[in-house]
Amino acid sequence: MSTDLTDLVRHLARGLVRHPEAMEVRVLDGDPVLYEIHVAQEDQGRIIGREGRTIRALRMVVGAAARKAGGSATVEVAE
Repeated sequence: MSTDLTDLVRHLARGLVRHPEAMEVRVLDGDPVLYEIHVAQEDQGRIIGREGRTIRALRMVVGAAARKAGGSATVEVAE
């Protein structure tokens, strides 16, 4: 994929967590590109949301941005 969406993922996730200094986004190349979000233990629930709604919405936004750039991407929360 020609466009790196790391800044987008970082920006969106930073707005959800209480400890943004402990957050890290890793990119794993592949098809689709995987953006792995590492957060503090107490922030995992905030990223995932009730019944996974927040992470699903984050995946939709990142996936749409990736399709617009001509690729595909997904987001996971590392444990």
